[in-house]
Amino acid sequence: MTAIAVTIAGSDSSGGAGVQADLKTFSALGVYGASVLAALTAQNTQGVQGIHGVPPEFVRQQMDSIFSDLAVGAVKIGMLATPEVIETVAEGLLAHNVHTVVLDTVMVAKSGDPLLRPEAVDTLRDRLVPRAMVITPNLPEAARLLDAEQARNESEMREQAKALLALGPGAVLIKGGHSGGTEATDLLVTRDNVTRLPAKRIATRNTHGTGCTLSSAVAAELAKGQALEEAVVAAKAYLTAALGAADSLRIGLGQGPVHHFHALWPQLEGAEQ
Repeated sequence: MTAIAVTIAGSDSSGGAGVQADLKTFSALGVYGASVLAALTAQNTQGVQGIHGVPPEFVRQQMDSIFSDLAVGAVKIGMLATPEVIETVAEGLLAHNVHTVVLDTVMVAKSGDPLLRPEAVDTLRDRLVPRAMVITPNLPEAARLLDAEQARNESEMREQAKALLALGPGAVLIKGGHSGGTEATDLLVTRDNVTRLPAKRIATRNTHGTGCTLSSAVAAELAKGQALEEAVVAAKAYLTAALGAADSLRIGLGQGPVHHFHALWPQLEGAEQ
């Protein structure tokens, strides 16, 4: 059977993050991708110029269309923007009995522009975090969800991940990309185990869409039948390689995207010669 994953998120008109990055990631990893557009952004590599909300009833209509027809193996949730859309997505997941959910707790774009209304954080924490198999906050997002100071080291990351577990998700993948040092270390924390996921920090400014790419890669691997830890390890390896190849792209004037098709495009170029 064909592996299918669905992204419920906002669009990125420049193609580097959001739904576009998710669909690219699904395709790169051999998974058929479907989408529910929850918000529209006017966005490029330099920032977010505008956000246009999608009516909650239309978000639900998209969800009903997909889940009534496609054999969905995993769902990735990204930017939802408003409390009303968050409520709608939570109700849709419940109605369609969806359990394999990767929740990327998107709050701020790589450029620093806000993507989630402040009043929506509580709704996200209360309605969607408990429904997730795994949530994937970065350090600022973890701190915001907990109303705490940002973690400064791995010990504090571990403690914050355990505090997030108390909110109800099955697991927490807390990302250390905002920390300093030569390594970008993430921690996958469950009720029974802590898995350390180190990677050499890659010197590139082309980091647009890294969070979207990692969470959608986890969803893709889950859709293919991988267990959670194996899915996270594979997703981390994919993102690391996409970051390593990012400077081969020349996209935009600001923070460019990672190279989602790093394993495919060189083969195509070679085939044309």
